[in-house]
Amino acid sequence: MRPAAPGYRQCSGPGRWRGSSCGCARQMLRQVLHAGLATSFHALGRFVASHPVFPARRPCPLHPAQGPLQPTPGRYGRVIVTTRKGSVLDPVHLDTILKLHRRIYQMQVTVPATGFNSFNYSFSYLCLPDDKNVCIIDDIIRAMEEIQSARTSNRSIPVLRYPITQLADGRQAYIGHQLGGVQGWGPSGAVRGPGTGARGEGVRSARALQLTYYLQARGSLMDRVASQWEKAFCTELQHFAALHPKLGLYPSTSSSLRTDFQFSSVLARRPLLASLGVCGVLAILCCSMRDCVRSKPWLGLLALLSITLSGLTAAGILNLTGATYNSTYLGIPFVMLGHGLFGSFEMLSSWRRTREDQHVKERVASVFEDVMLRFSGSTMLHLMTLGLAASPLTNMEAVRLFCRTAALAVTISYVYMLSFYSSCLVFTGYLETGYRHGCFCRRVPKPDRLDSKPAWYRCLMYTRYQDETQTTNPPHGDSHLLLGCVRRCYGDWITNTYVKPFVVLLYLVYISFGLMGFLQVTQGSDPSALVAMDTTTVLYTRAQQRYFSSYSPVIGFYIYESAPYWNVTVQRDLLEYAKGFQRISWLEAYLNYLSDRNQSTSQPRENFTRTLRHSFLREPQFAHFADDIIFAERGQGEEPDVAASRIFLVAKTTENKREEMSVLLDTLRRLSLTSRVRFLIFNPSFVYLDRYAAAVSSPLRHSLLAVLFLLGLSSLAVVEPLVSVWLGLTLLSVQFGVLGFMTLWGVELDCMSVLCLISALGHSADCSGPLLCGFASGRGESRTRWVRVALERHGVPSLQTLICYSAALVPVGSVRSNLTHTLFRCLTLTAGCSALHTLAFLPTLLTFLPPSKSRGHRPGGEGQRQEVECVEMNDSTRVVDQITTV
Repeated sequence: MRPAAPGYRQCSGPGRWRGSSCGCARQMLRQVLHAGLATSFHALGRFVASHPVFPARRPCPLHPAQGPLQPTPGRYGRVIVTTRKGSVLDPVHLDTILKLHRRIYQMQVTVPATGFNSFNYSFSYLCLPDDKNVCIIDDIIRAMEEIQSARTSNRSIPVLRYPITQLADGRQAYIGHQLGGVQGWGPSGAVRGPGTGARGEGVRSARALQLTYYLQARGSLMDRVASQWEKAFCTELQHFAALHPKLGLYPSTSSSLRTDFQFSSVLARRPLLASLGVCGVLAILCCSMRDCVRSKPWLGLLALLSITLSGLTAAGILNLTGATYNSTYLGIPFVMLGHGLFGSFEMLSSWRRTREDQHVKERVASVFEDVMLRFSGSTMLHLMTLGLAASPLTNMEAVRLFCRTAALAVTISYVYMLSFYSSCLVFTGYLETGYRHGCFCRRVPKPDRLDSKPAWYRCLMYTRYQDETQTTNPPHGDSHLLLGCVRRCYGDWITNTYVKPFVVLLYLVYISFGLMGFLQVTQGSDPSALVAMDTTTVLYTRAQQRYFSSYSPVIGFYIYESAPYWNVTVQRDLLEYAKGFQRISWLEAYLNYLSDRNQSTSQPRENFTRTLRHSFLREPQFAHFADDIIFAERGQGEEPDVAASRIFLVAKTTENKREEMSVLLDTLRRLSLTSRVRFLIFNPSFVYLDRYAAAVSSPLRHSLLAVLFLLGLSSLAVVEPLVSVWLGLTLLSVQFGVLGFMTLWGVELDCMSVLCLISALGHSADCSGPLLCGFASGRGESRTRWVRVALERHGVPSLQTLICYSAALVPVGSVRSNLTHTLFRCLTLTAGCSALHTLAFLPTLLTFLPPSKSRGHRPGGEGQRQEVECVEMNDSTRVVDQITTV
């Protein structure tokens, strides 16, 4: 009869074969898989102990190349000019602003900087021209030049209206995004508030002005010249601001976002080194204990060194493959830190539970058999979540790059844990066997020789020799401080009957606040939330939101099919659609043109089109509308049809500009489906608003699906399938809490927070998975007893990891960057929610919820393993399910 593998339990009882043969087969399959994996890791542990290895060469670090955040189309320079006092339209400020415009217009850059082939490029050469080959400049500049010319020649000053004004040539121009903080004159001469001007009202004052200079960037040479011009543009504005302190200048260029995004990495260098130092000190303390021989402070430092080396190796691989660095990678070290530290603390905890009279090779093999199956499972969960988020199913490039790099780093960290850190454990094991000091590596004298030494020396060299006691387990006084606290205090307190109701109540409060935050989740689509504070991008964005948020972006209203514009009903419908918007409409201008000439707006098609082509579009003030109409030729001698046309709309908005744009977009889309005139609406920001929700949520959704799939698959290798169920519920609960509390803390669902939520799945699995496996593997005794045992064995490594991990996050929170603030808040919530579940919620809930501890109970000592096997014996008449308990 074959001996059974350890850890097996009875899967059915006598006389119950017909109802449980399938369950018995599944149980045996899980037992075989579990035993096979455990045996494999046991053999791997013996191999590592026999052949300890160390890194043979220095890893190649990743050069911090400037990887792009989001490619910005075209090159441009933009500046917001504000006044400390008064209006930008005051004569003094108006002249100063026009002087600034001329200086920018005449500014030159030399490319290349030296050499005979150098050439000076000015804005007139680099500018983006219109169809008349004239540089495109803002209409507000022309309006201000007209005002200045009228003042100089003592003529009446033309009225500047807002948001649509009329220029000297009769053309109507939209200046709602060029003039900000506007106060207009009411019908009775009363002053209206900022941004409340109606169509056709005169402007009394304006607090801000926005100028944009568009550049050509065709070809590598022009792109390089435009890049140099942008730098010179920012430098010129700095000099001009120093000479005119009464004006505030806020520049922005096409490369400002990318530069300020990368600046977060520069600011985070010293805090990251501080995090490494703080974490190293705490890791040393967490691995220390009173017994100087069994204390292993160097293992804490070596664990951190292993994580650091694996990170540098991953960076070197990326560098060799031509990858670039961006600031979202700041979260990768913390993904590696949480995973690697927990694995190292679990191995050390398992080492201290092995028999001290065994050889080092056997002890290391036992550690591998006990720890590596769970650690490998959590590593697979990390790789599955990161890998699926890095797949083509995710349509956010930043998320794919982060998850791809993090998956590589976790894989290399796992290899270093199996090789480098395990080798360090082997050597410290030999030091312990030789009774050498865990810190100084000096042999510790026996007690009879210590009696003559000073008290400080006896305290420093305190240890317990094997022949001093008959038991192989250390007494309570020699154990680790945290282990002693959990064993003697916390384990009894958290499982106390009177404490459990309060823990359950705390979990209900946790769910309630998480739900409250979950219902308020907002999508963070502002790119300035990912850059460093006090940068040009942030300052420019604040000024823009303050002065230029009264109107939405310009919306293109495109009629893409031929329509009977001469029909009064169609004219009425199109005017009704545009009602309530500020608009630049050729149709409205043309109908007013006909009315001013006492002509009917309802004409035959030929007359309507002939007047449009040969009279209206040839007027100077209406000639620009020719770009908004496409004509389709008909037969010879017939007037062409209007095949397609467009008008431009601008909506009035308030502070909730993003939400209002989403509502406006949905409203216009529904209208386009029911209208008799076939049209569509477009603005580049609509693409961003449409795709952002799916782009942000898809990697998180895919990662959750990957977790559920992996947990279902891993249930085959776990003796107790309910462990996978509990772990899945725990991960969902942690994720739900982090998402809810993140919202309550003011963090929006943007790229960085989604990356943190993805990494939170693996972190919470690292903390709670071993505790659940430790509880489920125990048989006999009571639930409370096995909860205490699981806390001692696996709760302490989780606590040590959380202490080091949380301390490492503190310096990052001091970095003045929106990106690192989001990173700090999300990772802090991840650590806190994981700690609550591992140390409070799970220990309490497991005392009265499945899995049961009554099955397979046999009398015996504490923690005694029961070995059973299920054997199907086939005789001449029937199949007998024989249960043999060894």
